[in-house]
Amino acid sequence: MQLIRGLESITKQLQPCVATIGKFDGIHIGHQQIINEVIRLAKLQNRESAVIVFEPDPQEFFAGENAPARLTRFREKWRIFKQLGVEKVICLKFSEALASMKAEHFIDDLLVEKLAVKHLIVGDDFRFGVKRSGDYALLQQHGAGKFEVQNTASITHGVDRVSSTLVRQYLANGKFDLAEKLLGRRYSIEGKVAHGDKLGRTINFPTLNLALKRKVSPLQGVFLVKVFGLANECFWGVANIGRRPTVKGNINRLEVHVFDFEKDCYGKEVTVEFVRKIRDEKKFDSVEFLKQQIAIDVDNAKRKIELLN
Repeated sequence: MQLIRGLESITKQLQPCVATIGKFDGIHIGHQQIINEVIRLAKLQNRESAVIVFEPDPQEFFAGENAPARLTRFREKWRIFKQLGVEKVICLKFSEALASMKAEHFIDDLLVEKLAVKHLIVGDDFRFGVKRSGDYALLQQHGAGKFEVQNTASITHGVDRVSSTLVRQYLANGKFDLAEKLLGRRYSIEGKVAHGDKLGRTINFPTLNLALKRKVSPLQGVFLVKVFGLANECFWGVANIGRRPTVKGNINRLEVHVFDFEKDCYGKEVTVEFVRKIRDEKKFDSVEFLKQQIAIDVDNAKRKIELLN
């Protein structure tokens, strides 16, 4: 799968493509239907299939920490796009220049001239250009004779309304089974194991530390998880996502205590799947009380594993 990061990376006219454009946060089953249709049409028309996304997320660009929680980082999107069979991913840097671009310029210079889009699939609510002035109607009108435009209504017919917002709500409420149905997979977070402050070791609960790398996390609390990437098998564990108020932490991070695993794994890329919520994060009066609670969390997690097995 080809990756194009930024328009400056395009040095010559691309192959004509069938494309879709959007945030695709979570890449839920509604998104997957759209992408599958892009791939189907591309094969039918003997063209490349392409997905156009933005980084940073436009809502994060404008709203910062007031933006909706991000479900998937670009690296995670890339992996899923590849699994689905997309041939080309175009990642546009969302900047003030892109946000202030005239809608007609967005169509002519970006979609037609630089990206060679011949068939475009977007939602009826898709907006682009300065002050979000471009919409589906403008794509039809201004793109006439340059490319075909298709909305998503015909693609998602027969599937209940699926949205990234609903996925976020299910995750925030600990309804992981419902979130899994909308995603078509368990919700997971990927990241590289980094050095932390080593507090877990001092209380006999060593943890893997992963930076969340997003403005807002979709999860907060303590969870039963599965961890992939440490070896040829998956491991159960307990994860905490939060600011660690007991030790006056101020940065959201993901920490995972992995059962029956003690090897050095700094630098490894791992995937953490969220299976059940155990409790909310809370501040304890001392590290000793925190240690006692973690022991309780581990016992609760292992009982849940027995029930799942």
